[in-house]
Amino acid sequence: MNPSDSRHDRLDDRPGYDEAFLGPVVPLPLPVRASVETVVLPYTHFSVVFRPDRRLAASTGVCIEGARLLEDVPREDVWLFDPRLPQEQQTGDDVYRNNSLDRGHLVRRLDPVWGAAGEADAANTDTFHFTNAAPQADVFNQGKQLWQGLENYLLDHAAEYDRKLVVLTGPVLQDSDPPYRGIQVPLRFWKVAAFMQDGALASTAYVLDQSPDLSRDAERALAGATAGAPPPLGPYRTYQVPVSDVAEITELEFGPLPDVDLMPPTRSPEERWRRLESFEDIVMQG
Repeated sequence: MNPSDSRHDRLDDRPGYDEAFLGPVVPLPLPVRASVETVVLPYTHFSVVFRPDRRLAASTGVCIEGARLLEDVPREDVWLFDPRLPQEQQTGDDVYRNNSLDRGHLVRRLDPVWGAAGEADAANTDTFHFTNAAPQADVFNQGKQLWQGLENYLLDHAAEYDRKLVVLTGPVLQDSDPPYRGIQVPLRFWKVAAFMQDGALASTAYVLDQSPDLSRDAERALAGATAGAPPPLGPYRTYQVPVSDVAEITELEFGPLPDVDLMPPTRSPEERWRRLESFEDIVMQG
């Protein structure tokens, strides 16, 4: 039996991401260029905008009801193909096997796990579809720790208001991404959060960079390319950035969010991306 047949069936009953979850409409980020083909895949409390040509998501959107999160739902770590897409269009275990790449959750496992027990269990299982993963380096450092804890920090901030949060996430898909086992490995990831603050919609944006330090790793990069090894991904660096910059580098449409960004614009390009060393570095007031 196919595991997906016994674990919440064919996914055809999933409601997906609710763009009016916060009240004001926050649409799923879709490509600006009409020539970029995507498929929207709804799951429980989240949706994935999938690019079959890259075998990866272009974006994801999740609704988080902070007051109803269930943190005791067990983690099973069984990854599944989405039966709504041909398997050859998805990035499966053949890419992640016997190397230093992790299946990096795009929608974090615990974010959609809220509501009634059955609903939360379905959301937990839904996050373990290959459509919700992208290759990430298996190293763990302060930058990755910051990235993984962003939702918790933002939920704590939202607790002062109504404790609802929308998080949009995805890889930065560029033509120059290094090839590996039939895919191209993204070197950067983005995250845009939206929430209500003082009765108005607000947003913040972040970028995780795992590109290699070529000054140190150029020789190893060349060796890896000839040996078929994965790209020599570098240590994680996390930045707070303007939402408009995320829109520019991803060529995705973010609706009203660039206009309600809490990070004030700066004239100097080198000051636009704020390197985060701790959560205290995050700008949350416009």
